[in-house]
Amino acid sequence: MGCRGIRIPGRSNCLAHLAPAHRTAYLGTLSAGADIDHRGTPFTHRLLAELLNALRDQTTSLPIIGRARFDGARFDGEADFADATFSGPAEFDGAVFTDYGRFKAARFESTSSFAGVQFSESSFENAVFVSATRFMHAKFQYDSRFMRAQFSDLAIFVMARFRGAVSFEGSVFTEARFSGTRFRNIADFSNATFSRTSNLGPFVCASMVHLEGAVFEAPVTLEIAASTVYCAGTRWEHRAELRLRYADLDLRYAVLSAPTAVTFHAVPFKYLSTPLPEEVLSSSHDPSVRVTSVQGVDASFLVLTDTDLTHCLFTGAFHLDQIHIEGRNTFAPVPDGIQLRAHIWPVKWSKRRTIAEEHHWRALAAGLPAQPSGASRWQISPHHGDPARTPDPEDVSAVYRQLRKAFEDAKNEPGAADFYYGEMEMRRHSRDSTPRGERGLLHAYWFLSGYGLRASRAAGWTIVAMVTTVLLLMGLGLPQNSPRQEASGTVPASGGRVSFTINKEDPQNPTHDRFTGKRLEKALNVTLNSVIFRSSGQDLTTAGTYIEMGSRLLEPVLLALAVLAIRGRIKR
Repeated sequence: MGCRGIRIPGRSNCLAHLAPAHRTAYLGTLSAGADIDHRGTPFTHRLLAELLNALRDQTTSLPIIGRARFDGARFDGEADFADATFSGPAEFDGAVFTDYGRFKAARFESTSSFAGVQFSESSFENAVFVSATRFMHAKFQYDSRFMRAQFSDLAIFVMARFRGAVSFEGSVFTEARFSGTRFRNIADFSNATFSRTSNLGPFVCASMVHLEGAVFEAPVTLEIAASTVYCAGTRWEHRAELRLRYADLDLRYAVLSAPTAVTFHAVPFKYLSTPLPEEVLSSSHDPSVRVTSVQGVDASFLVLTDTDLTHCLFTGAFHLDQIHIEGRNTFAPVPDGIQLRAHIWPVKWSKRRTIAEEHHWRALAAGLPAQPSGASRWQISPHHGDPARTPDPEDVSAVYRQLRKAFEDAKNEPGAADFYYGEMEMRRHSRDSTPRGERGLLHAYWFLSGYGLRASRAAGWTIVAMVTTVLLLMGLGLPQNSPRQEASGTVPASGGRVSFTINKEDPQNPTHDRFTGKRLEKALNVTLNSVIFRSSGQDLTTAGTYIEMGSRLLEPVLLALAVLAIRGRIKR
């Protein structure tokens, strides 16, 4: 099959197939800034070096190329365009670089196009693109480096494919388009600056997307399907929306200057009405979005919708009481089943939503081994075993208090109940900030009603108290016989008033037959009147009087706690 290379003017062959004398003659006609056309030409490392040497500026010794046309060219061996200046349009559409394509510190002063190019390994470190550049449908086989590159105009990477790791660390994008781009390895945008980019994505990354320290100077929407999106220290100076799939999102110390929404995108992203392929993610990842940290974030601007917060770290966030948590958000549950406290006492944890920091503290306090946790275990902190790096009850209580307020301000009282429970739990366990007497009251409050949130517990204790009262009244409180009555009247003859006491005796406890059906009915009436109706009227023994007094004090409180717990779960 013949050579596809463009013929040299006045010759019948391309540059690669010219006779040595004719090639020397052609190169001798070139000088810095000359236009060249070598479309489809096969280049070796040596041939390219000869061409660029002919284009070097005599003052700087650096290649200067006018219009460069390398469409469909093939570069075997290292293609070294480092430090070259392209003063005219640079066209590499469909070119193939079988080895290292070096454009380090190259300068493109006019438009440049690498559409459909196939790179083996490439470097555009410190490259400067003054005008628009296109890498659409380009394929990068191995690692690609764009560190500190400057894109002063539109940079188009639409439908590009990066099989190796790619780094845009420290790059500056005036406007960038990555719609439909696919990354099979790490995509590093750390410390990059996006000046006018309004949409980043949608794109798919099988590994981690680094946005650490990146700056978005304009309102932006990010649409990313990736295993991890690392946004530590990222700065959003205007409104931002992160629509994500499959991702573990780390927002620690991100700077939010305007409302920033994180949303789970329920269906695959599309580009030009075609869903982006997600096979590299769907085989090993859940499509949900898992937020892992908001530490150091001003949460007043943060909106989380339909996210998984099971492992999210909240301690250290600012204005956490103003965070907006909407939709179906998942928090860490308590361990399932019956656990042994201190390896002795069986405990079944009350179902509620918790934060990861409580898990970490409880795992440390329980002395759990540093091993992966399951549904029946508390989560293990990455710093498990180091108390200095594990939040204590005071820290966790503060987080719960702020989350509770955020839910209450959003008129979600039932949702706030679990955070109130968690706050009280941490106060009950805090030996530093909660006095001993107050801890005792909290223990009683928890034991009797689950801090006024467990209706079944309060109702159960109400029934226990009533049954105990009934038994005590039957045994000690009801007299043997009903006391005789006092009668009074007026004597007609004298008009005097007289009264007669008919065998009035002090009520006495029976000596036998205390627990009979009749006495049960009386005791039950006294107890119900004491708890609910507040009117007994039954003659009691001295012990029975005190029993009734205690019943009137304790049992209405327990009943009120049960009602309060029910109200807390249904209030809107």
